[in-house]
Amino acid sequence: MACPFAKHISSEQFQRQPSIAEAHNWNLDEDLSEIPGDALTLTHLNAAIQLLTAPSIDNVHEALMSLISKYSNRWPGLSKLKSERSELSIYPHYDYLADIQDNLTQIDESAVSEILVHLGEELIQTACVGVIERAFKCLGSDLQEFLGSLDGVYDVLKLQEEDISDTGFVCAGEGELIFTSERPVLAWLLLGCLRALSRLLFNCEPEIELEPLPGDTPRYRYLLRVDEPVEETLDRRGPADIVSGDARDLKVSNQFFCDAFPWHFIMDEQLRLVQMGSAFSRLFKGHVGAGTAGLLCASTVFRFKRPRGLQLHFREIVRRTNTPFMISLRAPPGRPDFFAKGLEIKGQMVFCPESNALLFVGSPFLDGLEGLTCNGLFISDIPLHDATREVILVGEQARAQDGLRRRMDKLKSSIEEANAAVIKERKKNVSLLQLIFPAEIAERLWLGAQIDAKTYPEVTMLFSDIVGFTSICSRATPFMVINMLENLYKHFDELCGFFDVYKVETIGDAYCVASGLHRASIYDAHKVAWMALRMIETCTLYNTHDGQHIKMRIGIHTGTVLAGVVGRKMPRYCLFGHNVTIANKFESGSEACKINISPTTREWLVKHPDFGFQLNARDASYMPKEFTDSKGLTCYFLEGYKHPTLSNDRPLQEHIEEAMRQTLQDTAETITLEVAQ
Repeated sequence: MACPFAKHISSEQFQRQPSIAEAHNWNLDEDLSEIPGDALTLTHLNAAIQLLTAPSIDNVHEALMSLISKYSNRWPGLSKLKSERSELSIYPHYDYLADIQDNLTQIDESAVSEILVHLGEELIQTACVGVIERAFKCLGSDLQEFLGSLDGVYDVLKLQEEDISDTGFVCAGEGELIFTSERPVLAWLLLGCLRALSRLLFNCEPEIELEPLPGDTPRYRYLLRVDEPVEETLDRRGPADIVSGDARDLKVSNQFFCDAFPWHFIMDEQLRLVQMGSAFSRLFKGHVGAGTAGLLCASTVFRFKRPRGLQLHFREIVRRTNTPFMISLRAPPGRPDFFAKGLEIKGQMVFCPESNALLFVGSPFLDGLEGLTCNGLFISDIPLHDATREVILVGEQARAQDGLRRRMDKLKSSIEEANAAVIKERKKNVSLLQLIFPAEIAERLWLGAQIDAKTYPEVTMLFSDIVGFTSICSRATPFMVINMLENLYKHFDELCGFFDVYKVETIGDAYCVASGLHRASIYDAHKVAWMALRMIETCTLYNTHDGQHIKMRIGIHTGTVLAGVVGRKMPRYCLFGHNVTIANKFESGSEACKINISPTTREWLVKHPDFGFQLNARDASYMPKEFTDSKGLTCYFLEGYKHPTLSNDRPLQEHIEEAMRQTLQDTAETITLEVAQ
């Protein structure tokens, strides 16, 4: 027949619900990452029960594929439902079950409910394996206990997740299960799941009837009947035969029972309190009458917080005896200062058919001694057999450990902050050292290693000074001189970073750089020459105090030098050797706004024809006398630079930048070739 619930919510009105994968935050991998082996946990139990209430897309898809393979001959239209799992993953909130129901209605409306039942059976057969099967088995030893545990366990899981939805189970009696869900398709799916679970876990084939219940919230009743085989009874009596069914034959006095279970009460059919445990009696002393006329109604002194939405009627409470109860105390009449107001008691209801009464047995819901004393209770109010006593004491121990852990975490955090501050300061010191020394020398200085002097071949040095600096200082104030040098040398420092050359020192108006110390390259002379051209160009941007452009003279020389760190206090990285003196001589032999280069530097500049340096030879008389083997050699003025790939009318800066890009590319290719070899 057609699905009787399809008319309640049409396919157009049906609101797609998120699947289990998106609706809950239970992460098996994360929650079980610290649990060894395949130990059964609450996470597994939650995953098992949600297989019944909100199966994931993966589980439904696997079950559907199994259903199609088994029943495609019976219902040929099922083959139309085949799909790839990857096609479904692009819809994070896709309700696969609702879509299956809609498609089944188009294929064979009369068989929708039957197919959904078979789909539920396939869901259990394909997904209920391994630890999920073990999780279902732990719910009960028989079918009735299994149904009762579904009620209580799912209620606890909903509380853990702070789930406020109406979805849930109620084991209302022997073989009766009530399922609440906003998704009608799950009602038929659950029927098939219950059949498969009964077969898998308890080896029985119950007859299950499903009927919708009236009301604003969709509810469905499942009546399960199992025909148990009649076994031959042995000629012996069991415990049920020797225990009387008459409440008056109880061999325990009321006082003993009240002392053994201090947190219990008994209600009659009118929900009046006919008996209380010793703890309740002490709290409500003087408010429990001797006759029925003076009995308190349970709703007067108790507020039923769980199960949610419970109707305070005797029969409704009887139907929820498999659900955990949470009650809180109200102030009794005439006691506005009742100190235990709001105290929560957690327990269960037990139906006593002998006296047609309800027995509540519970324990205070406390987490420490403070909660105990604030409600006027004592440790003696918790019986020895009640684990709540251990929970309170262990909770105090855990609280102390948490306090110690928090202090340790705070101390750890402060240490980490201090360590981070030290690292930050260390980076500042290292950065400062790297500004003063080459990177390799700075690192060794920071590590405290000994710095030995080292000889560097083919180092290109640049010496410069400002023409007429002495005259400028005599006519300008010290502040004007310092401000002029600061602006000019700050620009030069930026050029050092661009050309990757090492700034040796500045003494007064002398600005000295070198290339080939910290990082040797075949383009060391080129970089220094380009920087010299940019320095002369930069001087035209700055004026002296009297409005005249700054004029510099520069000398460049390439040769072998000795370099090392001198001094312990304010150490300096100094260059020594005959070639340092020669480089200084080339600077003193230069002219205003001119760059005087040595023959050795010229050899490096003309080695590579791809770079067009404009060199003008000078008279041999300008060669420094200290330059050895200068016979037939002369010095040169570096007038400019033109890169062959750019037109001559382009600015000098663009020509030099293009040349630098070429050197970087050539250097990268050289490194790649060396690695390949």
